[in-house]
Amino acid sequence: MAAAAASYSSLSRPLLRRWRPWVSAAARSVPGTSAQGSTATLTGRRELSAFVRNQSIPPPAKYGGRHTVALLPGDGIGPELTGHVRDVFRCACVPVDFEVVEVCASAGDTASLQGALSAIRRNRVALKGNIETNHNLPPAHKSPNNLLRTSLDLYANVIHCQSFPGVQTRHQGVDILIIRENTEGEYSNLEHESVSGVVESLKIITRRNSLRIAEYAFKLAREWGRQRITAVHKANIMKLADGLFLQCCKEVASGYPDITFDSMIVDNTTMQLVSRPQQFDVMLMPNLYGNVVSNVCAGLVGGPGLAPGANYGRDYAVFETGTRNTGKSIANKNIANPTAMLLASCLMLGHLGLHSHASLIRNAVMVTMNEDRLQTPDIGGSGTTAEVVEAICNLISIENCTEPRH
Repeated sequence: MAAAAASYSSLSRPLLRRWRPWVSAAARSVPGTSAQGSTATLTGRRELSAFVRNQSIPPPAKYGGRHTVALLPGDGIGPELTGHVRDVFRCACVPVDFEVVEVCASAGDTASLQGALSAIRRNRVALKGNIETNHNLPPAHKSPNNLLRTSLDLYANVIHCQSFPGVQTRHQGVDILIIRENTEGEYSNLEHESVSGVVESLKIITRRNSLRIAEYAFKLAREWGRQRITAVHKANIMKLADGLFLQCCKEVASGYPDITFDSMIVDNTTMQLVSRPQQFDVMLMPNLYGNVVSNVCAGLVGGPGLAPGANYGRDYAVFETGTRNTGKSIANKNIANPTAMLLASCLMLGHLGLHSHASLIRNAVMVTMNEDRLQTPDIGGSGTTAEVVEAICNLISIENCTEPRH
């Protein structure tokens, strides 16, 4: 690594600045930061619009300008990657302190989950690794990840899947913003065995939550300067449930004449994504479809190690990797890609108003991956996790020495 460190020392500030146009676009993923907004034209949406416009207000810094954030390391590669985030934050002198909370995924352990909920409510912002959901546990055991989202009403899951010039994939020029309703649908945790051998699993779609996520999507699309929103559904079969979701999307779309709205059936959507993903701009969908589509889109741009994710509600925001994988098979092997978790932490910093720190870290991540081509094996490289993080820290240290941050 000594030779590599020497090569990094020759880098100048313009090399990092080269990625700032990308950063400027990515920084807009923090909702609620734009003063521009729309007033709903339908009477029934006025209260909802006011609710959406005032959502996700970041907590103020504490005395000394520092923020405290809940940190849930999770399982698998989560502890390893969140540990690297802390290393990078120390290198970048980020004024954030972490309240670390371990959540146990075993059945019957509710105390650790309640502790995590208390920490997030106290700090209002969290960074988390994915917590394992073991499908072999009894049916009464609910996914801790799902319970976190529903308990905190983190109704909007936002994932930005964008092609990286340094990552070789089948498709280039992908730039898709995925907005997923995060609290209901097939993930409502309402299942029962009506008679022996017959299980009913309830899919819940409500007008209120469908209007809420649609309003959120159109408002965010306008802030990003996006031109088109595609609602993904299966209303040809689920005429009441998905039909209600689609109708709510159409109602909200009528208040945004500057944004083109269309819809697509989910099975056709997956085919279109793998054949011509560049046709999509913003994709809006219920919970389960969002889970599937976000994983497909992450695969299109290089895999689960690259796409960051964010979950927003009125009062709280939780940041994590976009595909929510535990990565147990590669845990503690020093080969996990730290990019998604680091970019998720940058989204968190932007939410807290620490934009210069977010840009600094994001720039270093981009240069390391796209210019220096120091990459982990999942995207064709031979570098270790530690080597990638060390290179990122070296770039940050050089930038800090050459350019005072105000």
